[in-house]
Amino acid sequence: MSTAKPAKADRFRVQFLGANATVTGSRYLVEAGAHRLLVDCGLFQGYKPLRLRNWAPFPVDPASIDAVILTHAHLDHSGYLPRLVRSGFRGPAWCTQATASLCGILLPDSGRLLEEEAGYANRAGSTKHHPAEPLYSEDDAKRSLRHLRGMAFGQVFEPVPGVHASLHLQGHILGAAAVRLEYQGRSITFSGDLGRPHDPVMLPASAPGDSDWIVTESTYGDRTHPQEALKDELGEVLRRVAARGGVVVIPAFAVGRAQLLLRIIAQLQGAGEAPAVPVYLNSPMATGVNDLYRKYPDLHRIDAAGLDELERMTRIVTTQEDSVALNRRKGPMVIVSASGMVTGGRVLHHLIAFAPDPRNAIVLCGFQAGGTRGASIAAGAPTVRIYGQDVLVRAEVVQLSAASAHADAGEIVDWLRSAPRPPRRVFVTHGEPDAADALRLRIQRELGWSAHVPEYLEYAELR
Repeated sequence: MSTAKPAKADRFRVQFLGANATVTGSRYLVEAGAHRLLVDCGLFQGYKPLRLRNWAPFPVDPASIDAVILTHAHLDHSGYLPRLVRSGFRGPAWCTQATASLCGILLPDSGRLLEEEAGYANRAGSTKHHPAEPLYSEDDAKRSLRHLRGMAFGQVFEPVPGVHASLHLQGHILGAAAVRLEYQGRSITFSGDLGRPHDPVMLPASAPGDSDWIVTESTYGDRTHPQEALKDELGEVLRRVAARGGVVVIPAFAVGRAQLLLRIIAQLQGAGEAPAVPVYLNSPMATGVNDLYRKYPDLHRIDAAGLDELERMTRIVTTQEDSVALNRRKGPMVIVSASGMVTGGRVLHHLIAFAPDPRNAIVLCGFQAGGTRGASIAAGAPTVRIYGQDVLVRAEVVQLSAASAHADAGEIVDWLRSAPRPPRRVFVTHGEPDAADALRLRIQRELGWSAHVPEYLEYAELR
């Protein structure tokens, strides 16, 4: 990387403030002339040193950031915004209209769950901090929503003077976008999270626009997704566990994978290919999210009849009291609850209740970042630590191989290949070290392009 400092008026550079050697904490600081723009504002998850970054002072003064652009609403891309606002950020946060709608549900829910977890830790005495406090509150999250500015896909806007930005469909979840920035004839595209071309729910990603530099995710940069149909894979689990009277607990991201899994379960039950056991979606935000699938019908593949079927066959749990009561029920039943990597949320209480029983099953349906409880469970850990106690994991553990919302290595390379011309360099981020480096090598060997895996806090001059 160049260390020469260009004149401030001509400066165009990016600093990597997150998603380095991890799939969480997506944050990219772009400096254009005298202005600062943050692309993504995500929470770190997983290993404790990463999680502590959420509590540390932000690498630059939040008040010095002129604007934020969010690629999508998942918390590892948007979930730090309430904390940034509380710390002094006062500018607009640009995103697609669907992302703004989802953040209106996800961010307050995140604040509420953080408050619930801190309260539970205080009551259980499972915290080293007295008292435990949430990273931010539900009220903090609601205040941050005032900063959101929803834009249409493809619409050109000026987030800071002299920078022209546009958002482009990426599949993955509702509203997910790639961000293209242009400044003084130079351009850079941030992939955000790249969806799969044949996802059962989401539309395929659009090709990257003409860019001098591309920042790409690499979550699955070292592997290829299997061809097995998700319906077959999930149906086998549901039949097997129901036959022994067990409970299937599915940790799932509340937006995207939850709807996919519930849609497939409804189809399986409707066709008689899975037992008609009760299916619960334990999420305060569930009804609102389902409504957004109706509000944005052009952004996904589920028609109105499919949404009707999903809602008819799913019991939505909203209150904390009903969530607690669910843990006293016996199987067979299915519980879908956030979070997808078991980092927090109500699924923790379901694991305390159901993980010790071998009749039950824990079904993991997405990438499990290193250091998360989900990764430990996937690796076969005999216990998992929740709220200061070691919970036995005797339940069957199943990791669905066909449920990912992220493109695999070949699909990422195909997306890059569809660019109208080779960029000067590809920056490979949002992947654990093996995945990021494997994708870097593949880009160099198959495409013949320059590729680099940046380190945390590294910056690159875009000139």
